[in-house]
Amino acid sequence: MDLLNTLVDKGLRREAPTRDEALAVLATTDDQLLDVVAAAGKVRRQWFGRRVKLNYLVNLKSGLCPEDCSYCSQRLGSKAGILKYTWLKPGEAADAASAGVAGGAKRVCLVASGRGPTDRDVDRVSETIAAIRERHADVEVCACLGLLGEGQAERLREAGTDAYNHNLNTSEATYRDICTTHEFGDRVSTVERAKAAGMSACSGIIAGMGESDEDLVDVVFALRALDPDSVPVNFLIPFEGTPLAGTWELTPRRALRILAMVRFVCPDAEVRLSGGRELHLRSLQPLALHIVNSIFLGDYLTSEGQAGQADLDMIADAGFEVEGAETTTLPEHRARDLVAVRRRGAGTELPPNA
Repeated sequence: MDLLNTLVDKGLRREAPTRDEALAVLATTDDQLLDVVAAAGKVRRQWFGRRVKLNYLVNLKSGLCPEDCSYCSQRLGSKAGILKYTWLKPGEAADAASAGVAGGAKRVCLVASGRGPTDRDVDRVSETIAAIRERHADVEVCACLGLLGEGQAERLREAGTDAYNHNLNTSEATYRDICTTHEFGDRVSTVERAKAAGMSACSGIIAGMGESDEDLVDVVFALRALDPDSVPVNFLIPFEGTPLAGTWELTPRRALRILAMVRFVCPDAEVRLSGGRELHLRSLQPLALHIVNSIFLGDYLTSEGQAGQADLDMIADAGFEVEGAETTTLPEHRARDLVAVRRRGAGTELPPNA
């Protein structure tokens, strides 16, 4: 297909497709699907080879969120039968992180429900990061704490947070359909604050919430404009007890097309296969590895994922390899040292940072 040749050429040059080209990817037929996956795979291999980065979620505080995001099992008024608990102690969180690192995770993602952190919450997360670093000095730490206030991004960066996640989720035009307690622009501002503080930005989408092809393209182009290093692609988990319960709009083939479109629009970003992959991709999960270069290992925030060993077997069986801690995930033009190795103070001739 001329379309796919054009998209590959643009992806290898880090050039954005047109909106019409992105829409055309979503409109391809089942007969064209393997060609779409192969084309996206060429772009993926150009920037990431055959490596798959493993990430591990630690839910620091679960449930009882005051926001009304309709897709979320932790939302205000949710009747979903999920675990609800207040902040994990630093040692408890470090234990959970250690399980993920033992399973091969290179990044630990610390998540807490809520609109955004208080200053005391930032202190809690800082203490947790210190506890994790005592055991795993080289692990990447990503925080996902909601909307950030003035100065909070800088404090998190100083505490050792390497990356910050805050998803855009859906297009600005339809954002009010899924949430009324904050605005699309609030999410954009938080990603911008994280980047300005020196953290690696992580921001993505949730597909399958009733959005149109145009909405999907709009939000992915909005992400490209923000230029995050990581783009998680979630597929709706329609929890009972939430407004989107019973919403099953995706097929495994459509999920693959969405992933391919994201790869073409964000060719050199870490595209992460995230929540809902087991439900919606099902037996086609291995094909998705030809498009994405990152997955979550194990369970999600409030739902269970497939067994960690099954993920590792899937990666190996599909001919990919788990990315090691010594390997830089991002292409050279994007790469930065996410973990700053201490080279001053005790044991050196340089003064301490105090």
